[in-house]
Amino acid sequence: MDLCDLLASDGIIASLKATGKKHALEELAAIAAEKTGLDRREIFNTLLQRERLGSTGLGSGIAIPHVKLAGLRNIVCIFARLDDPIEFDSHDGQPVDLIFLLLAPDHASGDHLKALASISRVVREPTVLDALRKAPDAAAMRQALTRPLPSHAA
Repeated sequence: MDLCDLLASDGIIASLKATGKKHALEELAAIAAEKTGLDRREIFNTLLQRERLGSTGLGSGIAIPHVKLAGLRNIVCIFARLDDPIEFDSHDGQPVDLIFLLLAPDHASGDHLKALASISRVVREPTVLDALRKAPDAAAMRQALTRPLPSHAA
């Protein structure tokens, strides 16, 4: 599963203003609601429930909030770069400035895991993270997210 297939059209937010974790999730839920037709409140509440199970802050300034939702037909990924890093309860204690929101249909367990793995591969590349943080606009971010990753084969 390729990240370029997952990213929603116009699903890259180059500049998101958020004062904290809840605010970021609320903003992303509103954007996701526009893209999916699902209820903003339902998306937000489901994201909050997921965060109560454990933070989706991975470390290195990255978070991947992800949930399954009834009524969703396809996997949707939205990427946002925050104007200012926020506390996200990440395991390394570092604030988050890059967020991948992943929404999957409630019946798509295997595809949901493949999508998470795809995002994880991309965010493990320091050159991609650097490019995302320095990109001047959403087009440059899309290019950074969808270019082929270097092979680490031995």
